Amino acid sequence: MKIKGFQGTSLLDFPGRIASLIFFGGCNLTCPFCHNPTLVLDPDQYPDYPLPSILQELEQRRTFIDGVVISGGEPTLDPECINLIRAIKAMGLLVKLDTNGLRPDRIERMLTEGLIDYLAFDLKTAPARYGELHTAPVDLNALQRSITLVMGSSIDYEFRSTCVPGLVEPADIDAMGEAISGAKRWALQQFVPGHALDDTLREHPPHDASILQDYASSARRYAGEVILRGV
Repeated sequence: MKIKGFQGTSLLDFPGRIASLIFFGGCNLTCPFCHNPTLVLDPDQYPDYPLPSILQELEQRRTFIDGVVISGGEPTLDPECINLIRAIKAMGLLVKLDTNGLRPDRIERMLTEGLIDYLAFDLKTAPARYGELHTAPVDLNALQRSITLVMGSSIDYEFRSTCVPGLVEPADIDAMGEAISGAKRWALQQFVPGHALDDTLREHPPHDASILQDYASSARRYAGEVILRGV
């Protein structure tokens, strides 16, 4: 199990709750704007956290946390991730999963077993442009299958998109919106360039706030609730 990070508590990553954060190393995308590049490109530089230690820490925190955020990297790549989540749920804690949606088989299993309480689905850009996010082909059928699974489930969820100039433009908002039309919630996030995986993006200015406001207006045609973050 490649758990590469374990942080204290957060009020932001689990809506309305206090949560601990667990980070998995490795990813099946290399998004140029990724804000955790070392977890993607070189996760082995970090030591693995053994499962018993993680569970012991969580047991000690049970009196003041409500849940755990499972993030990365891409946590669904690790076949043992589901066992970790089972153990967390057995403690009576809530679980939020951050995912790019490219492992629908594992997402489906987690949903079927009732292991996820909140799911944040990172929708990166227009589906037809996903080839720009990786050095290998991206399975768009897998992406669409996960979208269908999540939207058809009974859990609370959000799609979220970091609005990177050049990758998220007006036509991309419409293409993403069409892919998730009827979604419960879509969060549009401001791009923060400082830690981007691609060095050339680190000095790239983000969209003006007024542009994100326009994007939110467009997004409301496709999702029941639209949230702007970082603006």
